[in-house]
Amino acid sequence: MGWKATLTVCGAIAGAIATPAMAQSASPASPAVCALATTAPDSAVLSVPFEIVDGRIYVRVQVNGQGPFRFAVDTGASGMGRADASLVATLRLPVTGAATTSDAMASARVDTVRLASVELGGLVRRDLEVMTRDYSGRMAPEAAFAGILGRAFFADGLLVLDYPRRRLTFTRGPGLRRGEPGVLGYTRAFRVPVTIDAVAAEGNLDTGANVAFVLPQPLFDRLGGGTIAAAGEGTLTNTTVKTGSATLHGPFRIGVATLSDVTVRVSDKYPELLVGAHALQHFTLLIDQRASSVALCPAKAP
Repeated sequence: MGWKATLTVCGAIAGAIATPAMAQSASPASPAVCALATTAPDSAVLSVPFEIVDGRIYVRVQVNGQGPFRFAVDTGASGMGRADASLVATLRLPVTGAATTSDAMASARVDTVRLASVELGGLVRRDLEVMTRDYSGRMAPEAAFAGILGRAFFADGLLVLDYPRRRLTFTRGPGLRRGEPGVLGYTRAFRVPVTIDAVAAEGNLDTGANVAFVLPQPLFDRLGGGTIAAAGEGTLTNTTVKTGSATLHGPFRIGVATLSDVTVRVSDKYPELLVGAHALQHFTLLIDQRASSVALCPAKAP
């Protein structure tokens, strides 16, 4: 796990991550694959509304037949999900084991609990062992959650996160096909090609990160650098790092999606380019883990 929804981006950063200066450049016509965002509900296993807080996606989930509880949808979280300490206390769940969690910089041992069932919009996953810790205790009340749905929760179908319409759709019907215009394949979830101006990089698409972009210092320097303002500390799952803030014209291109004039985080410690919720929320994100592929489609007004 990286720059996570599970923890807060602290202090001065919280004010600096607002993105009024971010602009969508004129986008090319949507490729045919983007039609799936419209047709997916026809064969949907589920289609539910979501709320957005600080760019992050929240849905209502039943756990062990109780709830609903507020869960975050986090593409940066491996496995089926996470349980916040508050949920463990509410359901009186015993600790069943331990696991290791990583934020790309450091690892830590955490407890695990077993959930008999997790249900979202009629889709039920059973007998899940998930990590637990106090995630929400370090978050603002409006951003707190009882748990996280990780990427494995949606591994056997097409996940459509329609930010403009605030709707999550999941289908086991037709999905993404590598090689089609607008489809980006990946080897490691969900790292895809990103071009910033003329510089090619690989970016981690992370709906749980309440930033637009985090750039490692070497990548920022390759782009010509510039003035970096102090931006306080960023809190990851297991680590706290100092960051700076800068504005880059770009444009940033991810498939057919384009952004320019972006306020970014810069860190000499963070090891990879991160594409967070404040950038993704301008588009419709399609993820098909069956094909190890994603597509980021220009938004259409609701």
